Amino acid sequence: MTTPTTTPRARRRRLTGKVTSDKMVKTVVVQVDRRVWHPKYHRQYTVSSRFHAHDEERAYHIGDRVIIEETRPMSKTKRWRVTGKVGA
Repeated sequence: MTTPTTTPRARRRRLTGKVTSDKMVKTVVVQVDRRVWHPKYHRQYTVSSRFHAHDEERAYHIGDRVIIEETRPMSKTKRWRVTGKVGA
């Protein structure tokens, strides 16, 4: 008898950002900022990315700092879910 070999699931990415839109049903838009070092000018600058995240209870609103986690695709643009507020 052989046991099935399973590979452990990779850790899901977690990002912290600010909710910039809550106008959709069960979806919020989260803006994630990160600092990048410029190779030539040796200065830091901010790069922003916006992610659509699933919010089942519609508990998060504009201005909230939230943690989002990678998940399976839920729609064409939604591949993240909100796991909680920062500092709550």
